[in-house]
Amino acid sequence: MNPMNTLTRRRLLQGAIAAGALPIARMRAAETVGPVMARLSSYMAEAKDHALPPEAVEKTKQIILDTFAAMISGSELPPGKLAIQLARVHSGEKVAAVAGSNVICGPIEAALSNGMLAHSDETDDSHSPSLSHPGCSVVPVALAASEQFDADGTRFLRAVALGYDIGPRVTITMGRDLPMVEGHKSTHSIAGTFGSAAAGGCVAGFGARQMRWLLDYTAQQSSGIASWQRDTDHIEKAFVFGGMPARNGITAVELVQIGGTGVDDVLSGADNFLLANAPKADPNMLIDKLGERYEVMRSNFKKWTVGSPIQAPLDALQNILKRRPIDPEQVRQIAVRVATSESSIVDNREIPDICLQHMVAVMLIDKTVTFKSAHDVKRMQDPAVLRQRAKVQLIPDEELQRRLPAREATVEVTLADGTKLDEHVKGVRGTVENPMTREEVIAKARDLVTPVLGAATSAKLIQTVFEIENVKHVRELRPLLQRA
Repeated sequence: MNPMNTLTRRRLLQGAIAAGALPIARMRAAETVGPVMARLSSYMAEAKDHALPPEAVEKTKQIILDTFAAMISGSELPPGKLAIQLARVHSGEKVAAVAGSNVICGPIEAALSNGMLAHSDETDDSHSPSLSHPGCSVVPVALAASEQFDADGTRFLRAVALGYDIGPRVTITMGRDLPMVEGHKSTHSIAGTFGSAAAGGCVAGFGARQMRWLLDYTAQQSSGIASWQRDTDHIEKAFVFGGMPARNGITAVELVQIGGTGVDDVLSGADNFLLANAPKADPNMLIDKLGERYEVMRSNFKKWTVGSPIQAPLDALQNILKRRPIDPEQVRQIAVRVATSESSIVDNREIPDICLQHMVAVMLIDKTVTFKSAHDVKRMQDPAVLRQRAKVQLIPDEELQRRLPAREATVEVTLADGTKLDEHVKGVRGTVENPMTREEVIAKARDLVTPVLGAATSAKLIQTVFEIENVKHVRELRPLLQRA
């Protein structure tokens, strides 16, 4: 073979590669950052040094405690046990703690596992305007990143608040219901992925350009389809709502931290995130009242550790029982009206805490619902419960459907003598319209944590969260989150 021919071909190939790369290089050099991305990335970079209003500080502390409690109690449930097993198998790197266990592992494994723990059941908070559960991924990533980067309690707190500001705004911008209804996507995983990445980037101390690259890697990982609604064991749902977005978020953080670069504005220009997912969306919604309206303030707690559509019916039945104590045997029928789309989620499900008929029967018998009673699978076959459950009629209501995202419900109890007792709930206890007090949030956390870690550890965890600014190193929380 003629060396000159080889050299010529090599030079030609090199020239072709250079020619092909030239437009890309030019595009990169010419790339501009749009006003939305400029504002968003600057806000994200400044969040670590930005003092929150007192009311946002208080709500963020409550969310942290509520999520910790969900993680710890989740360690007793199948999704949580699977998550801990996964972390244990991959526990070579000793960086971050997995709640409710004695496992220390890498930050990615810890974030994924704690995310699944936090949504092992229907305990964690929700954000109605964005149709998401931010806490179950945002808090685990903020925790793992804080351990990795040796953050203090104030940075951890601000990171969580930032995660809420960013993640929910993404699906609000996309149209809230449209991604799931028309696109079959999971708003819960999309909002969680963006929120988690933002929280991790805040802990890591990224500058504005690093935040832009972070959002680029996050956009590439935003995924999840609404098929989780067919999951009967809650394991896939725990992964989609908590584990996967937490893993995606911390992975984006790790890539940027070690020097990964990306597109400077994934929200505008060719093939951008919104074009791919919501081409009719107004990008300005991403920065609407940013720094004025803190999304953490619009998050809802669950008083009852059951699915969201069951919250209002339990509130209504408890109100009726407070007005008039009723022996279950006096009851002929209980008619429960909820929004049409929500009725299908909780209608005679196989899992106790998302089965409306079962939980209403439990409330009628016990006069309350605890974490233990909401997760007692064996009791679903108890003849006494089944007898009361047979009286519960779930009615899909189109008027309540039109009032969504407000989760309203009407309960009508008909007694054997024909007496009718009814209650309509507009503001579920724990929602923004009818908020729980700090004492109620603490009582819920105590109910979830004490059976797993004991009363002393539960009390210390609660105290530490509400004094989080005094924590110098977030890894000091390990003994309060893990089993001895």
